[in-house]
Amino acid sequence: MKLRTLSIATFNLYNFNEPGLRLYGDRDGWSAEQHALKTAWTARMLRLLESDLVGFQELWHAASLARAVQQAGLEATHELIVPPGTDGRRIVCAALLRRGLRVGEPEWIADFPPALRLAAGGDDAQSPEIAVSIDGFSRPVLHLRIQPRDDEPEVHVFVCHFKSKAPSKVYYEPWYRADPARYGKHANALGAALATIRRTAEAAALRVMLTELMKDNDTPVIVLGDINDAQLSNTANILTEQPRYLFSDATGGSDVALYTAQTLQEFRDTRDVYYTHVHEGVRESLDHILVSQEFYDHSRKRRWLFDGMTVDNDHLNREDHEAEGSNDHGLIRAVFRYRPAGG
Repeated sequence: MKLRTLSIATFNLYNFNEPGLRLYGDRDGWSAEQHALKTAWTARMLRLLESDLVGFQELWHAASLARAVQQAGLEATHELIVPPGTDGRRIVCAALLRRGLRVGEPEWIADFPPALRLAAGGDDAQSPEIAVSIDGFSRPVLHLRIQPRDDEPEVHVFVCHFKSKAPSKVYYEPWYRADPARYGKHANALGAALATIRRTAEAAALRVMLTELMKDNDTPVIVLGDINDAQLSNTANILTEQPRYLFSDATGGSDVALYTAQTLQEFRDTRDVYYTHVHEGVRESLDHILVSQEFYDHSRKRRWLFDGMTVDNDHLNREDHEAEGSNDHGLIRAVFRYRPAGG
């Protein structure tokens, strides 16, 4: 295979489960009519994306996504990558990949790497000790390898879905039940803090994995998914390691850092309309495509040239958009052209 362009996308499926199966506290889940609408809308968007690689979040049942892929007419050209046992009882990350791209077998990483240690005595005498006890991802990270060109190295792809900003439900906890009078009025703040800590830990865990993979070599990497935080958030900064973006004819690159497709696009646009989620009137960018220096225009080690990014988010501006079967996130797509630096 020798692709001249590589298109990648990220797609939050909004709790895609079979009809009648439970979704969190909703025992009934989607009705047959709602599920049919969701399937048709998902198929339509997959055809619109026309991507070599699509990373999915919020998949509950493999059959639901397989049905959408079939309706999209992509069965012959693409393979669906879903973990075994995706039968509606848990949420997973998945992928749709053009046939012939995959190398080896995919893996879903549930445990944090051993090198992740979140404990410290403080930076000065005034800072209390801190220790965060967490050892796994809320949603296992999908790791797969692709080879868009047989004359180029394999590309490592990670599809992730971090803890949402929704406060953790502390009222289920034994310590809360033991003294609700003390904790009740603080439940929202405590839950939000716990959600932030969990999401931050997940970002750090994936960053440790990425650094182990990328350090002191030229391994191409793509990270895509719903990190439930914005482009300039601490979550994103941990993941990317905040590389320097170069201008004019400057060249450089960073060994382990990642570059956001949003920032690459902003350097080309005269205005920013990038948002993938709307909550109580606030527009945010929660879904991201991040790439290593092998996909960065100004890198001395560039193999692929950025050719633009699009966001399909018009459905988020309609109050009743879910009635048509749509999801609650925008869809991000980025395209890269094969053009090695100096070539």
